[in-house]
Amino acid sequence: MKRINRMLIVVVVIAMLAIIISVPVMAKKDDVNTITKGEVVYSTGHFLAGEAIPTGFDEYGYNYQGHMFSGSYFNSYAGGAGFPAWTGDDDAYLLANPAAASHWAWPYRETNLKMKWNDAWISNVDRDGDFLLDRHFGFPTYIDSGAWLTNHQSGTYVDENGLQKWTDFVKIVALTSDDTILDGICYDIDGAEIGQSIWGQFALTMEVYNDSGTGDKGVYYKGMPGLGDLQ
Repeated sequence: MKRINRMLIVVVVIAMLAIIISVPVMAKKDDVNTITKGEVVYSTGHFLAGEAIPTGFDEYGYNYQGHMFSGSYFNSYAGGAGFPAWTGDDDAYLLANPAAASHWAWPYRETNLKMKWNDAWISNVDRDGDFLLDRHFGFPTYIDSGAWLTNHQSGTYVDENGLQKWTDFVKIVALTSDDTILDGICYDIDGAEIGQSIWGQFALTMEVYNDSGTGDKGVYYKGMPGLGDLQ
């Protein structure tokens, strides 16, 4: 079975937030900088630092205007780590970027990843004037922001029975200030289970895992449905 460890599933999510976007500042600004006008750029440390974010998919698989990612699991993290996008030729890529081989996401480069998120998770505009995309705008952290993200991975592997396929879907939502965390589980103000705690500000509310090699099929975990504006 080639299922990625659950913590690695969300590491790329949190890392992507920290590298590409900005902590909101409550300064007032009359104009909103947008991707469509070429006014929002990749942040310092990114391989494309200072370049304007395109309106469609970039070379890594991010479409910030459309609130989505589709591409290689490694590529979801490569840009923020200072690497160019991996295009499938391992030898040529490592010859030009030998340090990539020691990056924790490199072994998952052939895993397909699709993500979708709402504006609170990562906005597609800059309201505070730093020319970087906002996150949880109007809130000091993700708490109470209503942010959500879905993460859908898929891949193949070979075992003694031949080629096998697997998929893993998770839904992550931001907690509210009324929620509590006990032994790694998030609960709402009424004591109902929301989901599994991630990084103190989020809950994994659902996971659906299918694997032809292991026989796993269907809902692996389910907390409270219908949180935020994602149904």
